[in-house]
Amino acid sequence: MRRSSMTLFSDPICQYSHRVRIVLAEKGVTVDIEDVDAGAVTEEILEANPYGTLPTLVDRDLALYESKVVMEYLDERFPHPPLLPVYPVARAQSRLWIHRIENDWCSLIAQILKSPESKKAEDARKEFRDSLLSVASIFTDMPYFMSEEFTLVDCCMAPILWRLPELGITLPDNRQTKPLHDYMTRLFERPAFQESLTDLELEIRP
Repeated sequence: MRRSSMTLFSDPICQYSHRVRIVLAEKGVTVDIEDVDAGAVTEEILEANPYGTLPTLVDRDLALYESKVVMEYLDERFPHPPLLPVYPVARAQSRLWIHRIENDWCSLIAQILKSPESKKAEDARKEFRDSLLSVASIFTDMPYFMSEEFTLVDCCMAPILWRLPELGITLPDNRQTKPLHDYMTRLFERPAFQESLTDLELEIRP
């Protein structure tokens, strides 16, 4: 079978692969998406990416891995719609938010997934839930994450928030959390987000 010039090797249940699928859908990029089990990486992927990690993007002779690198490449390669702010200060701030999401929240998610029934996972759930509740108010003034426009930060947030049921995290439904619930609804109702979901991800919120 003949490939298109761009192929994404994607883990169908991984939040990092999901980020990239969202960016591709937002940009309307024609791409072959190949679902790959993270435990059964092929020789083809290892030739492109010596770490054998997912996602891996192959665009003609270029091979990229590490989701943040891939997302920024796609945003520059396909500039419309832009998913990072125009001005350097705002772009740097967006990159910093992504770093904090990975450092603070993705590390907690990794702990939960590693041993879901452990005390460590339970502590991580509580810390993550409390941290989400603490930022709920930021969505009162702006529709997206510290922005009037949908950005790469939201591309990182959406897969995390979609996976809350899988992580065993329930957010209360009250006045404090309403802005966060509204934000989640805005993300999940975007056509590109719906398009980005795999069959396995759809099962998280049937």
